[in-house]
Amino acid sequence: MTDLHTDAVRWDAVQRRDSAFDGVFYYSVRTTGVFCRPSCAARTALRRNVAFHASCTDAEAAGFRPCLRCRPDLPPLAERQAAAVAKACALIDASAQALDLDTLAAACGMSKFHFHRIFKAHTGITPKAYAAARRAARVTEQLDNGTSVTDAIYAAGFNSSGRFYASADGRLGMTPTRYRQGGNGETIRFAIGACSLGAILVAATGKGICAILIGDDPDVLARDLQDRFPHALLEGADAAFDRTVALVVGFVEAPRIGLTLPLDVRGTAFQQRVWEALRAIPAGVTVSYAELAARVGVPTGARAVAGACAANPVAVAIPCHRVVRNDGALSGYRWGVERKRILLDRESAID
Repeated sequence: MTDLHTDAVRWDAVQRRDSAFDGVFYYSVRTTGVFCRPSCAARTALRRNVAFHASCTDAEAAGFRPCLRCRPDLPPLAERQAAAVAKACALIDASAQALDLDTLAAACGMSKFHFHRIFKAHTGITPKAYAAARRAARVTEQLDNGTSVTDAIYAAGFNSSGRFYASADGRLGMTPTRYRQGGNGETIRFAIGACSLGAILVAATGKGICAILIGDDPDVLARDLQDRFPHALLEGADAAFDRTVALVVGFVEAPRIGLTLPLDVRGTAFQQRVWEALRAIPAGVTVSYAELAARVGVPTGARAVAGACAANPVAVAIPCHRVVRNDGALSGYRWGVERKRILLDRESAID
């Protein structure tokens, strides 16, 4: 490692504290007797006191000890944090009871404030929200297996049925009993209209719009709705609901009028976060999947974000058409890329 140009590049990386070089090489400081990662936050040493090493073993063989600040002898900080978060998630998943923040933080060797910040940075949600989502998922699994509603609630870690029912509608999209019955008893009104993009189906529960589907064949759209809610009571809409359909169609044709309708969309905690982020994107603006992943707190989760976009049940109301590839190209729209292009063209023409 004596090539002057290579050393010059490494020295530049040390001065910039460039984490991209972590693990590629290490540097030692003669006056302190320690060796560090290139990204170490310690005060930069004088160049004449610095030497470079290909590995920790080489640095230790030369008589240097690991820096206690950047810990070059341990995995990179991001990996250690990810491992701690994974450990916390595993503890939450395995525990029949809710674990408090102090317990989780202590298990990961962090203060509770630092642990809370790291957990949210890596997962996009708080430990409390993750635990609540996992408990709700366990209720769902128990109900699917035929367990009684009461037993399912307590088996999932809720210490009272009242605490579960307070949030059940938001997590299951219906009451636990109706969920176990496959949505039996849920009434959904729907109507199919026409717009410049083809046939459009709008459906709603008593809480809000639960589906906006676009396609070429009205019968296919109706079957899609039945597949989504196989045991619900589907009713043809009345004149009042036709006005809601007209609002949706009007928005498709002229995005400048806006669309403000109550929604009743059912998805995982992660999908809900992505859908909320989508609704915050203004008309006429596009973001990449990577940008959207960063907005929901999962900067490496572009693929998962794309999956959440694909699961969006309400076209245009949750504007997944405003997400494009990193190079700006259009792809991945469940109602057709050409429809996506038309929607974006119309929105870009808004003054």
